[in-house]
Amino acid sequence: MSATLHRIDAGPAPSLDPMLRLVAHDMNAVNSVILDRMQSDVPLIPELAGHLIAGGGKRMRPMLTLACARLLDYPGTRHHKLAAAVEFIHTATLLHDDVVDGSDLRRGRRTANIIWGNPASVLVGDFLFSRSFELMVEDGSLKVLRILSNASAVIAEGEVNQLTAQRQVETSEERYLDIIGAKTAALFAAACRIAAVVAERPEAEELALDAYGRNLGIAFQLVDDAIDYSSDEATMGKGVGDDFRDGKVTLPVILAHARGSAADKAFWRDAMMGHRVSDADLAHATGLLRATGAIDDTIERARHYGQRAIDALGGFGASAAKAALTEAVGFAVARAY
Repeated sequence: MSATLHRIDAGPAPSLDPMLRLVAHDMNAVNSVILDRMQSDVPLIPELAGHLIAGGGKRMRPMLTLACARLLDYPGTRHHKLAAAVEFIHTATLLHDDVVDGSDLRRGRRTANIIWGNPASVLVGDFLFSRSFELMVEDGSLKVLRILSNASAVIAEGEVNQLTAQRQVETSEERYLDIIGAKTAALFAAACRIAAVVAERPEAEELALDAYGRNLGIAFQLVDDAIDYSSDEATMGKGVGDDFRDGKVTLPVILAHARGSAADKAFWRDAMMGHRVSDADLAHATGLLRATGAIDDTIERARHYGQRAIDALGGFGASAAKAALTEAVGFAVARAY
């Protein structure tokens, strides 16, 4: 195969529309699996799970499984249940994350933990994890089970690593990339890689799709980090400055702290310890981020990882699926603008 590389900054504003059109039929089948498997004789479970699952998310991770299967011309249907398993893993982590973070908004709606309480959110998250493993077992592939179960463990490790780094403003950029590589990128990578397993493609193609998903996931999270300080509540679907008020040491903060004056460093230490939480403090933080180029450089790093994701597809021939996967990277980065 000859490699064809694409630039991330070429063409008009990118969107997810090509991917949505590409996988629309398959996504209907996945949604049917999700709706069926979130049911329970305990009414609170589908009520709470449905609140988040129906909350307007893009379902990007299961769409990646479906789009990668199309890239490989997979003719079967195994990927439908596995894409649902991927979405259940993601939804479970969101339920748990909102409890850990004390979040009150997600996708512009009140979080489940605010409506039903922390215990119910944690337990329904556990239920969805269990459902995801049922779907993996039904598929019957030990390799798929290994990939997705490992991703679940890595996500949990990443979340714990982030928890221990919370309010630690001296966290290094390398450690932070490790954190987001685990808590965000691991599921992107697994979602893409399992398509190659069900399509029975060579390991080289598995690894290429893993690299695509992993680099896309890192780019996606870096943009999230940037827009927490540069967007608005309506766009983000969560409170502006939530990361700042929660003491989350994200890459923009790491860069601004490293580049700041002694007074700036003292401000960031106080802020991350929870002593600077007013709107004026957030405005000052945003000013420091812009003055030091921290937001721009975070986005530039996102573009770098996005380009790596696109390059990972270089060995695959031209197709509608490849074009959609390439544009999805551009979309992930363009959310920052």
